[in-house]
Amino acid sequence: MSEMLSLEFMRNALLAALLVGLVAPMVGIFLVQRRLSLVGDGIGHVALAGVAVGVATGQSPLWTALLAAAAAGAVIELVRVRGRTSGDVALALMFYGGIAAGVVIINRAEGAQTGNLTGYLFGAITTTTRSDLVVFAALSVTIAAVVLVLRQRLFAVAGDEEYARASGLPVLALNVLLAVLTAVTVVVAMRVIGLLLISALMIIPNAAAQQVSASFRAASWWAVVVGVLASVGGVVASYRLDTATGGTIVLLAVALFCLAALAGVVRHKVAAARHRHAERHLHEHGPGCGHEAVLHGDHVDYLHDGHRHAAHEGHYDEHASGPQTLAPAVDDGRGERTEHEVSQ
Repeated sequence: MSEMLSLEFMRNALLAALLVGLVAPMVGIFLVQRRLSLVGDGIGHVALAGVAVGVATGQSPLWTALLAAAAAGAVIELVRVRGRTSGDVALALMFYGGIAAGVVIINRAEGAQTGNLTGYLFGAITTTTRSDLVVFAALSVTIAAVVLVLRQRLFAVAGDEEYARASGLPVLALNVLLAVLTAVTVVVAMRVIGLLLISALMIIPNAAAQQVSASFRAASWWAVVVGVLASVGGVVASYRLDTATGGTIVLLAVALFCLAALAGVVRHKVAAARHRHAERHLHEHGPGCGHEAVLHGDHVDYLHDGHRHAAHEGHYDEHASGPQTLAPAVDDGRGERTEHEVSQ
């Protein structure tokens, strides 16, 4: 590791991977919620056309790609909402039109360096310079700040557009903003993982996080953890194994997804086993049963052997005990039995 860190280009690569691993899942979780997992690929293909324009004209491919991708993201959202074209058809137009434009432009450019274009297609993280890092950092901070500030609004729109619109949220503006954020994320990540694999780092960490999380908030943070592990770990593994960095990052993300899926299966089996064990509890709780009553929300638990027991769907569930609020022993009137040990 010390040998790798002694090389400036590897330090730059690791920092770039860290930035991408942080912000890509933050944007991708809203795409997963909206069932638009492939939109990053579509915008990536349009970004390819922007890269081709930059290479052909001698301009910075980073900025031309950013302009092309942001414009495409906004246009596709407007077409989806205002036009008669469905979302999947509009996405297909981006796929094919973007890559075709990129091929034509680069083919027509005399003396263009096509090797540079290949680096953007498949990633060339070891060519990341200090100036690139400054731009990546600025864009990443902007993405993270916007997502954190507007998280609740973006989640509301991604979950139910009609309800969000009825609540007075600017649905179209938020959707266009999400498309632009996706475009910026694509541009930040294209040197790290490549435009052809760009969507993987936005989607796979979120898919993995959903296997082990019970809420949107927990899933969003776990996705960032998986994204950082995959991106930084992929760079380290590619250096050790002498493999393509972009592909290594994606394969590591897929492996982490498989582990998360296995952990989710084990967790559900353990929960089911505890549930079956709890159902064998024979004691009937209620007023006068001899156990202390504990007020818990809108019902009453009974403290029994360090556990909380409360009426719930005719059975007992096993949970951990926590601080208690004592209350008179009052029956909640539901005629059911459940065991709760819940921290308040």
